[in-house]
This record gives sequence, structure tokens and C-alpha cells, in this order.
Amino acid sequence: MTMDTRPPRAGETEARPASPCIRVCHLEEDTCLGCRRTLDEIARWSRMSEAEKGRVWQRLEREGEAAPAQG
Repeated sequence: MTMDTRPPRAGETEARPASPCIRVCHLEEDTCLGCRRTLDEIARWSRMSEAEKGRVWQRLEREGEAAPAQG
């Protein structure tokens, strides 16, 4: 996994960006292969509480750790 070295934008922290979106949108079934969120998570993101967003981030981080290395 590569680290994002750009400075944080408004609403971002150094630990996490404001959204998991990486602007590589490719849908397969009901999941974006770019950010790995479900369509429901993408649609509700701006209305989610910080706790809900945190749970999504935790799932994405767990899945990222479990994914085999690309290369």
C-alpha cells in the first residue's frame, strides 16, 4: 500500500483523508474497485456520522491488510 504524501485538504486529518475515494471509480457488482466501498456506503457517505465513517474506514483498513501484495 502506498502512502499519500500530499498535504491534507479541508476536512482531512493526517491519519485519514476526508473520504476513501481515490477517483478511480470502477464498479463491480455493488462495490467500487477503487475505494472498495459499497454503493450504499458511497451514497450515504456525506450523511454518515463520524462513528459510521470510522467503521467503514476500519473495514477498509482490515481488508487492505488482508489483501495479497500486488505486483
